[in-house]
Amino acid sequence: MTVISGHAVAIDFETANETRTSACSIGVAWIENGRVTGTEEHLIRPRELRFNSFNSAIHGIREEDVAGAPEFPEVWAALRERVQGRLILAHNAAFDLSVLRHTLTDYGLDWPACDYLCTVVLARRAWPTLTAHRLNHLADFLGIALDHHHAGSDAEACGRIALAATQEMGLRGFGEIERAGISLGRIAPGGYSPCKGGKAQRRPRVVA
Repeated sequence: MTVISGHAVAIDFETANETRTSACSIGVAWIENGRVTGTEEHLIRPRELRFNSFNSAIHGIREEDVAGAPEFPEVWAALRERVQGRLILAHNAAFDLSVLRHTLTDYGLDWPACDYLCTVVLARRAWPTLTAHRLNHLADFLGIALDHHHAGSDAEACGRIALAATQEMGLRGFGEIERAGISLGRIAPGGYSPCKGGKAQRRPRVVA
């Protein structure tokens, strides 16, 4: 069996409304030497306590659920040092990293310094013939238990998908990701760059 090494953290945000500063839940899954070693889920009280019915219908979180929850700075204070310097994994990372960046900025907090990997990009490289690479489809494909749109479960599934994809490609660790033609993204106090690569192969067009 391929040995996967290194430390990473998978994250998932749920938001109260359409704004990127409305995080109402964060899920975190810690990865140590090729294993998910722990999962956390924290409710967050958004600064603007406005819940969109569409969002609530997806994740089930409502205003009354977060009325007594801490705001983001308190939640982040308990995570920041453990996240700092790790590889961040997120499924559709453009969304989750945007929530992180905008919320940190909204509260005047520094961005962490971390590379990050979008597991949608990774999954497209690992399984290019799958018809969909959404989190729930990949979880079904890999037999991963998932309580979809619950942040802790989504984060854990993201981490397990990343480990499975890395094994599928015969890589010995997340440090070898660039061998798969993927450029890691980067978030740091000085700026942000996206994760790139891993486009799914196009299926041939059938002409009747």
